[in-house]
Amino acid sequence: MNEQERVGAGTSSTNAQPQKTERKKRFTAKRASLMAVFVALAYTVSLLDFPIFPATPFLKLDFGNAFILLISFLLGPIEGVIVCALKESLRIFTSSSGGVGEIANMLTTTAYILLPSIVYQFRKGLKTVILCLGVACLIGTGVALLTNRFITFPLYMGSGASAVFAESFVFIVAFNLIKTVAVSLLTLLLYKRLSNFLKKMKI
Repeated sequence: MNEQERVGAGTSSTNAQPQKTERKKRFTAKRASLMAVFVALAYTVSLLDFPIFPATPFLKLDFGNAFILLISFLLGPIEGVIVCALKESLRIFTSSSGGVGEIANMLTTTAYILLPSIVYQFRKGLKTVILCLGVACLIGTGVALLTNRFITFPLYMGSGASAVFAESFVFIVAFNLIKTVAVSLLTLLLYKRLSNFLKKMKI
């Protein structure tokens, strides 16, 4: 091996070491246990759902996503997506949608949590969080419209999906705005106390 190859090999080894260290930090036993707790909380709370518009009883509000958004802020966006996927996987066993609703929920929730949780890793502060959450509410509502139009409604209603979606459009927008704003407010109320607790636990 010549000098250039030895330097290249050394550089590769040096680059690989921080990556391994980062993975170890990310998936410690404490963090994995915390994620499991949040999966259980998000799943349990999601079962306590209720409709808010009589015209669209299939649109049910729950606050399970608050725990997904919380874990995204506390540990990072990757952990948030993992918790979301596990929570929706559990929902399949108690749902009558055959997984259709759960896939749509996962896409919508992921779209909602990614922006604020990614920005929070680089820039903290209440003003930044509130601004990002405001944008996230719009993103989540937009993706909810798309998933309902092209996934949920067609698979449930077949050829009549387009007409039903047009009739429900306003309710879908209003429902998802109310849901994302409510989840954002609840997350803001819970975050500081939980963050301080986890710092004491050294997580």
